[in-house]
Amino acid sequence: MTIDEALRRELLEGVSEAGEQVLGIYAQDFSVETKADDSPLTQADMTSHRALTAMLERLTPDIPILSEESEAIAFDTRRQWQRYWLIDPLDGTKEFIKKNGEFTLNVALVENGIPVFGIVHAPVLATTWWGDAQAGAFKITADGESRIQARELPAADERPWLVVGSRSHGSEAFEAFCAQLPTHERVSMGSSLKLCLVAEGAADLYPRLAPTCEWDTAAAQAVVTAAGGEVLDAETLEPLRCNQKESYLNPFFIVCGQRDFRWEGALRASWKN
Repeated sequence: MTIDEALRRELLEGVSEAGEQVLGIYAQDFSVETKADDSPLTQADMTSHRALTAMLERLTPDIPILSEESEAIAFDTRRQWQRYWLIDPLDGTKEFIKKNGEFTLNVALVENGIPVFGIVHAPVLATTWWGDAQAGAFKITADGESRIQARELPAADERPWLVVGSRSHGSEAFEAFCAQLPTHERVSMGSSLKLCLVAEGAADLYPRLAPTCEWDTAAAQAVVTAAGGEVLDAETLEPLRCNQKESYLNPFFIVCGQRDFRWEGALRASWKN
């Protein structure tokens, strides 16, 4: 499916409008519930879910939608989908609750298991990233829209690597991996903003060696790959794929500008230890 400019603009506007609704809740006091998997849920999650699903149903009524906040959809049904929308209405709910601004609205179009188009919108930052397998990757701010590109890793001793880590979900595996890397600096951040930093060339590597779900990553994966980067299964080093199994859980993964023997060696060494 080709996302033409007219449809893309409507999608971007729809996500931005959902973000405005989320900001209205963010500015107030709000209650927090706990879902069955012990993850938090706020009014903003459901408000965004309803706004995004209504927008997609209106614009593309023939394409099924899977949202984090949807009713469960059996894999026997999902596996028949060649194309579907995968959304996370509020990625980084913990960051939303902390009111640090590091949360996003994520919308991805997945075709045959591959995210081919994605929008990541950060309402508090007033910034949107979008990527299309055919058109490339772009960042939208108050200053306008600009093309983005993942950067190459530096040559030895050229500069420290910049490695992104989760603000709320650290892991021993992440620490073990970083211990094997060349000289590097770290930055902690919430939600799929971490992938977007790699996509725009502001960071070199994002190792996610802790659990995530497909809706957490699909939109930003589309942005990263459209920007020339990769999102790779940490075990097989194959591109991350969606809707290939009953569980929505991702394998551990690495987000990078490109494969490199230095981080691949660090990964192997950290697993041996």
